[in-house]
Amino acid sequence: MMGELALSQLRFLTLESQGLTKPYPFGKGKDAVLKTVEHLGYLQIDTLSIVERAHHHTLWTRIPDYQTAYLDELVEERKVFEYWFHAASYLPMKDFRFVLPQMLNVKQSETHYYNADPKVMKYVLDTIRAEGPKKARDFENETKRAGSWWSWKPTKIALERLFLQGDLMISRRNGMQKTYDLTENVLPKSINTTLPTDLEFAEYLVKTYLNAYGFTTVKQITHLKTGELIRRNVDKVLKSMLQARTIQLINIENRPPVFVYKDLLEKSLNRTASSIRLLSPFDNSIIHRDRVKQFFDFDYKIECYTPKEKRQFRYFCLPILFGDTFIGRVDCKAHRKEKEFELIHLHIENTKIDIELWINPFLELVKNFATFNNCENLKLTKVSPIKFTDKIRQVLT
Repeated sequence: MMGELALSQLRFLTLESQGLTKPYPFGKGKDAVLKTVEHLGYLQIDTLSIVERAHHHTLWTRIPDYQTAYLDELVEERKVFEYWFHAASYLPMKDFRFVLPQMLNVKQSETHYYNADPKVMKYVLDTIRAEGPKKARDFENETKRAGSWWSWKPTKIALERLFLQGDLMISRRNGMQKTYDLTENVLPKSINTTLPTDLEFAEYLVKTYLNAYGFTTVKQITHLKTGELIRRNVDKVLKSMLQARTIQLINIENRPPVFVYKDLLEKSLNRTASSIRLLSPFDNSIIHRDRVKQFFDFDYKIECYTPKEKRQFRYFCLPILFGDTFIGRVDCKAHRKEKEFELIHLHIENTKIDIELWINPFLELVKNFATFNNCENLKLTKVSPIKFTDKIRQVLT
């Protein structure tokens, strides 16, 4: 068994692996965006825009000079693509072959939730093949023609089904508006399209999580991957890596067994001054809620999907990370028309850390985030505990 020293070391290693300990961990500009996506393995897409959308927020957290156009450009340059990881995500184009098993599974499924009409699917494919890339709204216009026998909704379902089974890819994106094209027109010729074996797929998952997080658990690797076969293959890959001494197994009391790259454990910890981060609820570092609770003692849940009367921290709280400690969360909203960024409710949960250590860098971070959200002014509405309100307002002004 290993104790608090190992736990502290693991926290630092995973934050460093996630790119959350240095100002420019992956460099600057558009090249840094590609490096970030390739290192993290995926980037979750979310439609909520209370503040800047999750995929852009997650990149801005690691790339201070990030511009939202960079991601769209990488899609058009065929360096990243959209598909499903544990949710809708951007993935490195080099990893395309590892989504093939899921595409095949969708194609062979007759009970998939995108249960599209085969005739409509054929119509959509034929139209794109003949006329070129299409948005969903292009088909909406078609349905308004006299004599049309289909409606817009079936074409949207057909587009999504064809996308999920790999016949179509998203070739361009404007905000949340997607443009679909034939996969053969989008996928670079150099990309490996060999279907991975079950063992290769398990190895891809294991190495993706180890590279992105520094350490991982079996539960994290198999997150939302059902079936005994994937679990057996993950165990097989981990056993092989343990035998090769590339990873090490660590047991910490009251926590699941951890697998960590051996060379990371052997490196000296070069800890710099504690940085502060305002994370997206869908940031890769916090998306695995059990892991965050077990190793960082932070119980986080996004409450926008929770009935209003049952919410504890309001609609869209962003976790606040100071060094290797989650010190609280803040419910925010970008009022873009008014150019005002509102801190609706700042919850300070770790009061053992002196507020003087983090309040100034936190408010500077919030100002930068407000600018990223195209807002010019800050508004502070509520603070808990209330005793910190005057101090924060004083610093804010």
